[in-house]
Amino acid sequence: MTIFARMTWLLALAAGLALPAGPVAAETAAAPQATKAGGPAVAREARVAGDATRTRFIMDLSAPVEFAVSTLSDPYRVVIDLPQVSFDLPPTAGQDGRGLITAWRFGMFAAGKSRIVLDASGPVSVDKSFVLPPVSDQPARLVLDLVGTTRETFLASAQAPAPLVSRKGDKLTAVRRRDKPLIVLDPGHGGIDTGARGTSGTLEKAVVLDFARLLRDKLVASGRYEVHMTRDEDIFIPLRERVHIAREMEADLLLSVHADSVRIGRDQVRGAGVYTLSENASDEIAAALAERENRSDVIAGIDLANEPGDVTDILIDLARQETKKFSFLFAHTLVNELRGTAQLVKNPHRSAGFRVLTAHDVPSALVELGYLSNRLDEKLMTTDEWRGRMSQALVSAIDGYFGRRFGDGAMQMSRSTAGHAAAEPKEQVE
Repeated sequence: MTIFARMTWLLALAAGLALPAGPVAAETAAAPQATKAGGPAVAREARVAGDATRTRFIMDLSAPVEFAVSTLSDPYRVVIDLPQVSFDLPPTAGQDGRGLITAWRFGMFAAGKSRIVLDASGPVSVDKSFVLPPVSDQPARLVLDLVGTTRETFLASAQAPAPLVSRKGDKLTAVRRRDKPLIVLDPGHGGIDTGARGTSGTLEKAVVLDFARLLRDKLVASGRYEVHMTRDEDIFIPLRERVHIAREMEADLLLSVHADSVRIGRDQVRGAGVYTLSENASDEIAAALAERENRSDVIAGIDLANEPGDVTDILIDLARQETKKFSFLFAHTLVNELRGTAQLVKNPHRSAGFRVLTAHDVPSALVELGYLSNRLDEKLMTTDEWRGRMSQALVSAIDGYFGRRFGDGAMQMSRSTAGHAAAEPKEQVE
């Protein structure tokens, strides 16, 4: 291809125009190129062009990368898996779509692996996918062309992404006899799943990771606990793997850390809350929150086709009554501790079917630090003073919980004592 032809074609590409068929398309569809040595490629710009008939996704990269494309249904998604990429994109990138793409998101998906997920308005077919090498002052470009199709055709050709492999070396350690309670802290979301977004652009995944690290450091410094985190970096962890980590390590407590957001009453709704597992949600707010949190795997492009539709109900049925009582004991202790430290939502102890809390042999609770949709809550959650007070309150609650559960050196509360101390606090649950 002549330089003139190449530049003409690149300009058409930048404008989102359709590619000509024939030799040019064949040349660009050659085997993807490897990332240049010296660090991950950087994505500095991305855009969507086209209409409801044909839509093109374009991402500018500092170097060519290898990639794989797959599709998922219910909802319709197109998944692009890449090696680790540094996404230098504006916070609003991907919120608005065009044509067949309603929205898109990006981020770390596993160690050394990044992912882009395109939400489709309906069944689509990947007509072309390729990477252009850099030419003159033009960057390398990842290009994906989508066209509309029927659901039958989509399902017939749908391919699920490769399964996520656990990082056994740095995540799960051999369970051993220990003389300290083991706490698993679970910072919610991460990587491609950003979670809620504050009015000033604060991301839930960053807020909860910073807070969980601070809480971990305080717990370890006390000398009373062993602490493990499901993630200690901006990386995606599937919900079922978070549960698996806690069970594999035989944790004495799983605490999942989140920060909520609402669309209605953004300025009025604020404050912390504690959630435990229940087959039936305590109220509509808890049910809606559980539904949003349980969509993390869908957001990250996980194939749930082989996941039993009633998996949550099965696990709830298997949950031991004693474990449920311990979960309520911790939640009740934490709510009482937070009353003098932080603003609490109305009825601060709620319950719903959170998938991350379904370990039937690990007492588990989910704490919502506050509402990123509220300007005051968002501001507080990013200050050292508030995080210091809040984390210390959680340490005190954890001390109180284990003091009641393992008091006087006992390894286990009696069933009668556990049942009395951990009775569900009716006044806290709607």
